[in-house]
Amino acid sequence: MTAATLETRKTRTALLAAFGALAMLGLGFAAVPLYQLFCQVTGFGGTTQRASASDAASAAQASTGQTISIRFDGNTASDVPWNFRPEQATDTVVIGQRDMAIYLARNNSDERITGTATFNVEPEQAGAYFNKIQCFCFTEQTLEPGEEVRMPVLYYVDPAALDDPNMKGVEQITLSYTFHRSKESAE
Repeated sequence: MTAATLETRKTRTALLAAFGALAMLGLGFAAVPLYQLFCQVTGFGGTTQRASASDAASAAQASTGQTISIRFDGNTASDVPWNFRPEQATDTVVIGQRDMAIYLARNNSDERITGTATFNVEPEQAGAYFNKIQCFCFTEQTLEPGEEVRMPVLYYVDPAALDDPNMKGVEQITLSYTFHRSKESAE
């Protein structure tokens, strides 16, 4: 092996190592958005789906009249001085039919606070079938001192849940929200 051949192999190895390091760095930055996309598409981790009015109309046509219980839960992070709760703790809905839940929020502080709601569905496998058409969680919410608001969620449970063996025996789905202070409000 000549010195030139050895030097070429060393250069190639160094370039491959540098390329590998850059690729891993790029994947590190892409991991969070890719994971979020994965959860939204599959419902993994109880991530709910977003649906249009036409999607809801199609689901309504496929409805068989079967019902399921929906439990609503509302929480706030420790730095959000709000009362936040569902107007109704549970509801029985027809699978495939649109329904609406109302959450109540009140700002108990003397300052304007902007928050954003994170959400999930339990059991996890139900996330793929719980579709939100309109939700306060799609945008940030700002409450003035002492302000109280009603926040609607328009949703339906996809009839395809009835064909999923993982959904057999599921009698209740829990929709849970937690309000967190938005970054702009925290600053």
